[in-house]
Amino acid sequence: MLVAAVFATMQAAVKVDRIEPTDWYVGLSAVPSVQLMVYGQGIRDAEVTIDYPGVRLDSVVRLDSPNYLLLYVDTRQAQPGVMELKFKQGKQKKAVKYTLKAREKSGSERYGFTNADVLYMLMPDRFADGNPANNVVPGMRSQICDRTHPSVRHGGDLEGIRQHLDYLNELGVTALWFTPVLENDSPKDIFNDTYHGYATTNYYRVDPRFGTNEEYRRLVDEAHAKGLKVVMDMIFNHCGFEHPWVADMPSKDWFNLHEWLKESNGTSDSRGTSFQQTSYRLAPVLDPYASDVDKKETVQGWFVSTMPDLNQNNVHVMNYLIQNSIWWIETVGIDGIRMDTYPYAYAEPMARWMKTLDQEYPNFNVVGETWFETPAYTAAWQRDSKIAKENSYLKTVMDFSFYAMVDSASIEPTDGQWRGFNRVYNSLVFDYLYPNPSYVMAFIENHDTDRFLKEGHDAQKLKQALALLLTVKRIPQLYYGTEVLMNGTKRITDGYVRKDFVGGFPGDTRNAFTEAGRTAEENDMFNWLKTVLHWRQDNLCIIQGQQKQFIPYNGIYVLTRNLGDHSTIMTIVNGANEPRTMPVSRYAEVIGDATAAHDVPTGQTIDLTQDITLPGRGTLILEF
Repeated sequence: MLVAAVFATMQAAVKVDRIEPTDWYVGLSAVPSVQLMVYGQGIRDAEVTIDYPGVRLDSVVRLDSPNYLLLYVDTRQAQPGVMELKFKQGKQKKAVKYTLKAREKSGSERYGFTNADVLYMLMPDRFADGNPANNVVPGMRSQICDRTHPSVRHGGDLEGIRQHLDYLNELGVTALWFTPVLENDSPKDIFNDTYHGYATTNYYRVDPRFGTNEEYRRLVDEAHAKGLKVVMDMIFNHCGFEHPWVADMPSKDWFNLHEWLKESNGTSDSRGTSFQQTSYRLAPVLDPYASDVDKKETVQGWFVSTMPDLNQNNVHVMNYLIQNSIWWIETVGIDGIRMDTYPYAYAEPMARWMKTLDQEYPNFNVVGETWFETPAYTAAWQRDSKIAKENSYLKTVMDFSFYAMVDSASIEPTDGQWRGFNRVYNSLVFDYLYPNPSYVMAFIENHDTDRFLKEGHDAQKLKQALALLLTVKRIPQLYYGTEVLMNGTKRITDGYVRKDFVGGFPGDTRNAFTEAGRTAEENDMFNWLKTVLHWRQDNLCIIQGQQKQFIPYNGIYVLTRNLGDHSTIMTIVNGANEPRTMPVSRYAEVIGDATAAHDVPTGQTIDLTQDITLPGRGTLILEF
């Protein structure tokens, strides 16, 4: 029987179903040896040779699964072209062509987003449907597209975004961050669809319901032509349950805590099993007193049972992910990366990723989602932090403290001690912990939070929050639809903070992308924000100016930016619900000899020789 089995193996045809990356780029100095993941029935034991000028096969790694083979290939000295990978199993041979591409530009020529930018975050499924033909794609596990249900796909796509680039130019943002666009081929589930994109099933393919890889590249190219950068949302912490790795794990340690899959018979139904979900508590990752069980639950626990937790401590897993990020930079020309659930992944391999990207793309930028509302925690994740044990090499972190404090200030009046805008003041006090506050991303809402307006329409409070967001020493991020007063809470489901942009979908009765389609209140908000955003572009005082803030006095909070003798900006917000007066003498150190200022949103001239009275929840952005 054994002899017959061996003979059969020798006679079986060599099978190579896929190779990832699908192609590669020559001349990448930061990746001395690219990992080619070869998948095919029984491919693990194949002999491999490569005969191509400048290419060297450094090593062959045979994993636990008989269907995977890892080839580490040095292509740094090769020229672009098509090389052959030659596989041999017994008497059977197979040659597979593999393309090596030329880079369009050097790594140092790729520039990421900075504090000169304003990012506009949007969800492709909820922004605009430019191609209804791809709303349902034959052969995919889910055949549902239903705009009447908040938690399933609605049909938005990359083409819809492309068709509205002029709108985004008109608004005045300079960079676009899309939630993930890669394939999420998950089953139909009316209550828990993956329209959000955070359950990747193919790292090298745009989800067909969003478009194609070529359409993604076209969108990025056209965005660049209009002066817009594009930031790609990535997830190294987990993938989708329907990724091929789950049904056929390359190695037994490819995922964290995968043992429960045997108990569930390989399904995502965790009931009655030893499944461990993450605690969603990030404190243990940096807590010097953290217990082993707490750290394990945070980092190794799965985000949910349908999102397997990747083991970044497996060097081959991390090599795969690092290369994938590089491949998308080179292939479609993205200008930055937003990394989801950053502290949930193992810190050391994530730092290796950051060092690799920085070596290859020194002017690129990555922002990590570090969801913790204490500045000291967030600051420890920024590159070169003096309060962290190990360097993360992560240039930009997200300021969840700013988000939380501005949200509180919108709800409670500003008193003489702790409440209202005192909370924002007290949060910014801790900027001394950040190695570079200008590379911290601030926001007032996103796809995971309630909308700033909740279920109301208080444009005055929204203008206060936006005025601070766009003048503080940060990289500001907006959320789609804020400019037209979109609201909602997560009280029932996340879908209510991820509503469709009115006018982006066939059948909409009005079009908020146009002035004629917006209400008077929406136009007022849109024009106010548009004015501030265009004023902010290339404003050196915002980009380079020193920051100063004043403790809220008589309910009024003042934050200033100054660029020597060139210009001064004063953002003034009244945190009280009734009119309050600002004594200009208290701010003499900033006002100096100036006698008048220009209010940016309204164009009015403000007399600086007299005390200034602001209406309840009034806002001024003064420039002089």
